[in-house]
Amino acid sequence: MARADEFGLQFAAGVADHDVKKADIGFAWDPGLAWWHIGGYHFAVIGEAHAAYWNIREDHASRPDIWEFGLTPVLRIIKDAGWIRPYFEAGVGIRLLSHVRETEDRTLSSSFQFADMVGVGAQFGERQNYQAGFRFQHISDGGIKRPNPGINFSELYVQYNF
Repeated sequence: MARADEFGLQFAAGVADHDVKKADIGFAWDPGLAWWHIGGYHFAVIGEAHAAYWNIREDHASRPDIWEFGLTPVLRIIKDAGWIRPYFEAGVGIRLLSHVRETEDRTLSSSFQFADMVGVGAQFGERQNYQAGFRFQHISDGGIKRPNPGINFSELYVQYNF
């Protein structure tokens, strides 16, 4: 039988250098893995799938929009109990981009990219159905191909677990 918070729907908004805005919808899966209880906190692993839209507002944008699709396993250190359960998280995933050229003088190396992130947040509510947090995300190809300028996003997100 599925737990009430096994799956989640996530909405995020972010900004990056060069006037890039991002809207992201994610699907989260919590398989219920918890281990290494220390000081009222434990480790957990969450799986996330994302679809995002980048709006490039900079003058001379080659394409004003880029689509991003990807998967990320997230390692989380979360409080064991309480109505509000703060957490720290980190993850490294893969992304596919619809286009790589942002402007005439700035392009990503390929459609295949890595996405690493760190964040803080809290899970809360009577049944722990809600989450909110902040993430810093870096997207680049990890040095596989040149040029590799990468892009950094600062994102706020909310999530409903069901």
